Amino acid sequence: MVDALSIARSELILGGQKSGKSRRAEWLAKTWLAASPQHKATLIATGQAWDEEMHQRIARHQRERAERVPGLQTLEEPRLLAEAIAEHSHPDNLLVVDCLTLWLTNWLMPFELPVDENFESNRPPAPDASAPIAMLLGAIRSAPGPLVLVGNEIGLGVIPLGREVRAFVDALGRLNQDVAQACARVTLMAAGLPLTLKGTA
Repeated sequence: MVDALSIARSELILGGQKSGKSRRAEWLAKTWLAASPQHKATLIATGQAWDEEMHQRIARHQRERAERVPGLQTLEEPRLLAEAIAEHSHPDNLLVVDCLTLWLTNWLMPFELPVDENFESNRPPAPDASAPIAMLLGAIRSAPGPLVLVGNEIGLGVIPLGREVRAFVDALGRLNQDVAQACARVTLMAAGLPLTLKGTA
């Protein structure tokens, strides 16, 4: 079991879809809030409502999260993640970032790309997220308060079709490795069960 005293300075939680990674992050936030009346917890949400299904999904997550962790505040920040961590990280405020995968998507595969019938022949240069990633890693290392980051492990399945999708899978794998190096603890979730890959459980 994890109590507030053993919550890591920073923890990366990886897993597949519906693996329990967000639930673990919420549980850590709930544990932190219960430990002291001075403790606060803030969720930095990176998802954007690109379509009606995503809008409904976000609304459902907000309702369910409010029921599970009533004291967890929410801040929406799809791109400027390093800046949000620097601004809101304090020794008594635990930050939950959910999730890194959508944050990287917002940089590398922005939804508002223009439609071009000759896209293949007029393909724009691939977006570069190296600067925001470097800023994120610096923010993780220098955050004065506890930090929990949630991300997807999507490199275990079949090799995807399409150059852009393959490039994104590669970029996410590199981001996960870099964030894992910067974090004190790394946890892999499978079927709702945590496996500690780095640090102590």
